[in-house]
Amino acid sequence: NVKDILYYAFTEMMNNAIEHSKSEKVEVSMKKTASQISFEIADRGVGIFNNIRSRRNLTDNSEAIETLLKGRQTTDPARHSGEGIFFTSRVADVFRIKSSSKMLTFDNSLPDIFLSGSRVLVGTKVDFVIDKNSTRTTSEIFNAFTDESYAFTKTQVHIDLHKGGSGCISRSQARRVVNSLDPFHEVIMDFRDVDSVGQGFADEIFRVWQNSHPEIKIKVENANDNVMFMINHAKNTGAR
Repeated sequence: NVKDILYYAFTEMMNNAIEHSKSEKVEVSMKKTASQISFEIADRGVGIFNNIRSRRNLTDNSEAIETLLKGRQTTDPARHSGEGIFFTSRVADVFRIKSSSKMLTFDNSLPDIFLSGSRVLVGTKVDFVIDKNSTRTTSEIFNAFTDESYAFTKTQVHIDLHKGGSGCISRSQARRVVNSLDPFHEVIMDFRDVDSVGQGFADEIFRVWQNSHPEIKIKVENANDNVMFMINHAKNTGAR
């Protein structure tokens, strides 16, 4: 199972570097210790966040990262499904993407996602780590986000990554949350580490957007009582 995971993750990330980065060279390293296997792929190209931002006419790299996290996002839809990073980030124990001045970390041992600043990096560097004794399998990860026809129809949105300086309060923040979710049939919205949301934020997602996308199911996870109050208030307002 670990061999299968490494084969999938490495080929997906190498393919991304070859076909998207516009870099003349790609640097690769792999390491095996007593407990882990890891690899690193680095290019000196356009940078993954810059590429998504410019191709999709987004306002900044933070919005590009938000878009990337939802899956099925690619700058070359004729040749790629946009699934590689989404699934690679979930089969790893730890997966990091560094580009520009941002580092995106997926830590599936917690599980959690972190976005932090880093020294400015030209191009893109990905780091993948997995325990040699991991019981994770590629099939269980695919099955969690695909339907009976094996189509990639489910995604997960981590709301805390959309927080502004004053939290999740505005309709514009909510519109960034739901941007690019149209291809999916089910969306899991994870409210871990979100203390509260504003009425406008909840209303925009759970009444306005949901009413215009009745075919998409929204599932809420890790929401505290304050957040659930505003979500239910928005839903009840829409039901009148």
